[in-house]
Formats: sequence, structure tokens, C-alpha cells
Amino acid sequence: MGENIKRKLAGMTLEELVEVASEAGLPSYAAKQMADWLYKKRVSDINAMTNLPAVKRSWLAKHYEIGRTAPNASQSSADGTIKYSFPAKGGHIETVFIPSEERNTLCVSSQVGCKMSCVFCMTGRNGFTADLSSADIMNQILSVPESESLTNIVFMGMGEPFDNTGEVLKALDILTASYGFAWSPKRITVSTIGAKGLKRFLDESSCHLAVSLHATNPVERFQLLPAEKAFPMEKTLSLIRQYDFSHQRRVSFEYILFRGINDSPQQAIALSSLLKGIPCRVNLIHYHSIPDTPLEGTDTVHMERFRDILNDRGVISTIRSSRGEDIFAACGMLSSSKK
Repeated sequence: MGENIKRKLAGMTLEELVEVASEAGLPSYAAKQMADWLYKKRVSDINAMTNLPAVKRSWLAKHYEIGRTAPNASQSSADGTIKYSFPAKGGHIETVFIPSEERNTLCVSSQVGCKMSCVFCMTGRNGFTADLSSADIMNQILSVPESESLTNIVFMGMGEPFDNTGEVLKALDILTASYGFAWSPKRITVSTIGAKGLKRFLDESSCHLAVSLHATNPVERFQLLPAEKAFPMEKTLSLIRQYDFSHQRRVSFEYILFRGINDSPQQAIALSSLLKGIPCRVNLIHYHSIPDTPLEGTDTVHMERFRDILNDRGVISTIRSSRGEDIFAACGMLSSSKK
């Protein structure tokens, strides 16, 4: 017989912890006690849950584990960015800590690899291995050394979050609910190409949204994002127009500029027309070169010209600072393969 695999508590919602409490013969309010130990006190040992009876802690330890695993490697950038590697099913995942004067942001992964196959992305080139569970997602947040100092979280690491919607939403619930981290949804941004779980996210979460656009029409976008065929930008934009982003919740559009492909003044004008009527921001991103691709990034002068055209036409646009490129931690550079 195979070894009994214990389920992980860190990553469970309050509803799931109620089920655990019932299974252990504990009253339902013990679920809130467990959540407090997991997400507020952040214990790594079931026996630390001292307001649970010792006999029940012993039972829980036989059937469950906290589920905390420290990173097994890290790299530090000259700009202060730190990339962590965590073991995961079929390989490893990468998580990036990005400090600044105003905030400490953690960029988390939602999958081992990715199915979307974006031609400019190292993760997509590695292919897809597995979805991460909410426990795997929460472990990144709980187990980086800087966990207690985090101010913001972005789901912009490896994988397409809305190809793994259920587990991502569980993690978002833990992060924002009173029983969990009790963070404001304004501190969290989820990035997507516009995959199948987007509507569910918009209905069930109030966290910010970032959409990877990178083109102004479907033909151009398909050349960069083959998943455009399955998840058309027109349908994504149509869906977004049905929701209110004029108050607390924000939507932004990510646009990597490639020389001679999507960086002309005409395309800047087309982008402003495409987004007309959507209260949004456009984040222009430097292309971070990966091996064996003919793509080249746009120079700073042309990026600024593109930005100025958007701003002049009423679309708020900024150029995102590039962080961690020297350790392959920047946008599109994370990998599930050993380097």
C-alpha cells in the first residue's frame, strides 16, 4: 500500500476548514480558530494550535499537515528584486519579491508552466505541467522570508490564472476575507490573457484586473498570443465593458512593445480607439529578450512616443519599470525548467 498523503491546511477556505473540524469531531467554531492560526499567526506546526484539545491536534497531525514549504533556491538582482524557487508537482515554480520605496510586491505563480504559448514568454515555451493548488499558491505568500512585510500581490508569475480559476479564487478569498489575511482587494491584481475563467473572477472577486493585450487587432495578437484563437480579445473587451471599473476596482491593459511589430504611432491611435469608453490604464512594458526568438524590444524614445500618444488621446499610460532582468525575474522570463 502507498503512503498516506496528508492534505494541506494552509490554502483551505473557512468553509473547507469547517469540514475538517467536523471530521475531527470539533465544533464548527474551531474552523475559525484554525484559520486564525494558519493565516494570522502563520504557524507551521499543527501542535502550535494550542486552543484546540491536544487529542484533536494529534488526530489532525495524523491526517493533515500545515503545508508550508520553504523556497529551495533564490537569486538576488542588482536592483533589489529577489527570485525564489519552490518545489512543485513535476518541477518547480518561481516567485518574485519586488521591493520599492512605496510597497513590497510579491509576484506569484498559479501553474507549473503555461498552456498559452505566448511567443515572447519563457514560461509558455516550457509548456504546461500542472495546476497549482490554493495551498501551493498560499505557500508562496506565507513562506518567502519577506512574507510579513508584503503590501501587494500580483498574479503575474508563471501560468494563466484563469486556466486555474477555482484554486486562484480560493487563494483570493483567503487573502481578502476577515478569517484570512483581511487584505483590501485593492492590494491584489490578477493578470490574464482573457481566459475562460474571467467572468467568474469578475463576478466573485473585487480584486484588480490586468489584461495582457499586446496588439490592436486579432490578427496581430494571434501572431504573439496563439491563444487569441480560443480567447478572442474582442470577447474579452466586450465582457469587461459590462462591469464597472470607474470606482475602487481597476482594470489595466498590459502592452509589451516590439520593434516594428506593434509600436507605431498608428497602432497607438488604434489602441486608444480600441479602449475607448473603458476607464483604464495602459502599462507599456519593455520586452525582455529570451533565447531563440527574433523579437526585439522597442527603444525608450519610441516607447515614450507611444505613451504620449495614448495620454494625449485620453488613455492614461505609463512605462513600467523593468525589475530583475539580470536574474531572469522580469516579465516573461520565469521558467519551470532548470537553467
